[in-house]
Amino acid sequence: MHRKRAFFNSPPLPTQPLSLLGIAGLLLALTACGGKGDAPAANGAAGQKPQVQVGVVTATTGDVGVLTELPGRIEAVRTAQIRARSAGILQERTFREGSDVRAGQLLFKIDAAPYAAALESARAQVARAEAQLAQSLAQVERFRPLVAANAISKQDFVNAEAAYKAAQADVAAGKAAVRQAEINLGYTQVTSPIAGRIGRALVTEGALVGQGEATQLAVVQQIHPVYVNFTQSSTDLLRLRRAVEGGQLKKAPGQEGVNVRIVQADGSEYPLPGKLLFTDLSVDPSTGQVLLRAEVPNPKGELLPGLYVRVRIEQAQATNAITLPQQAVTRTQQGDTVNVVDKDGKVTPRTIKVSLAQDNRWVVQEGLQAGEQVMVDGFQKLMMLPPGTPVQAVPWQPPGTTPAPATDKASAPAASSAASAS
Repeated sequence: MHRKRAFFNSPPLPTQPLSLLGIAGLLLALTACGGKGDAPAANGAAGQKPQVQVGVVTATTGDVGVLTELPGRIEAVRTAQIRARSAGILQERTFREGSDVRAGQLLFKIDAAPYAAALESARAQVARAEAQLAQSLAQVERFRPLVAANAISKQDFVNAEAAYKAAQADVAAGKAAVRQAEINLGYTQVTSPIAGRIGRALVTEGALVGQGEATQLAVVQQIHPVYVNFTQSSTDLLRLRRAVEGGQLKKAPGQEGVNVRIVQADGSEYPLPGKLLFTDLSVDPSTGQVLLRAEVPNPKGELLPGLYVRVRIEQAQATNAITLPQQAVTRTQQGDTVNVVDKDGKVTPRTIKVSLAQDNRWVVQEGLQAGEQVMVDGFQKLMMLPPGTPVQAVPWQPPGTTPAPATDKASAPAASSAASAS
């Protein structure tokens, strides 16, 4: 009873509300206690978050061909102008325009009647000369014993021998006239001197051709293979030669047989490679350019004479060179830069120097070492991260290739995080 009375006799609780200052102090205390308890959990969750993956390539050295792209023009290997060598009326065209023709194939027919008549006249002259020759020979044989017996004068015998020799000459001249008449008659059959593709006919039936000059009738071009004529600055050739002599570059194997690639007007590359034939020994004084010629197979006739193309030629090789995909290099007026990823995942910008492009890759001249990892994709992901945030480097897969399967290492942090949460 004493304890119960003492309980009820305790001083009463205050009935007035707490001050605002007291409530604020209480809230701060509770927040501090709660923060201390939750901090390890938050840090643990952040530590378990997987790193952002970026595609990288490893810089490796090797011999890289120095490709030069130059403007060029297609030219037929052989071009024949079909002309009328006999004067007359064109009677017939025996080919289809734009078709392939054989060497010796009949193309045009010219009226041959006058030339056939001239041939018959020449043959008649030969017959007359041969008859005169026989008569002269018989007279010489008859005078020979007579002059020996002094039955005729020696002058008569000499005249007979002269007449015989003149008859021989007339026969030879007549035969030459016959041959000439046969040639003129043959010219009425206009044939192709080469095999190739013939263009349009420049004259039509009924036209008078060969009158005063050899009228051009058509053009035949041999387009398998074809020539590609292109020019290069003499300054570039000199610079290339000095680089080879200085050891920065080495000559391409088989200099006279260097492969040549043709880039067509639509940007596509011609599938069949050509070979370099020669480099001209003289420089054009007006342009400072040197002429080069390559030969390219053209079995389907896709490369037409007169077509403008781009020529890619490997004139030298860079030794111990590093190549990078073009998308890995950022090119500005201030210089070329790449992002290098170290073993800890730290991304560091690096200034490099590139010399040329080859097959959608830049050849790095300075700024990189073999074995370094260069970032190729994931730039947008990197922009969303705070500076200095480590990333996870994964091998870069070129477009169109099958991506590599995901590894267990990439999913390990997520799995451990889930286990901790449970």
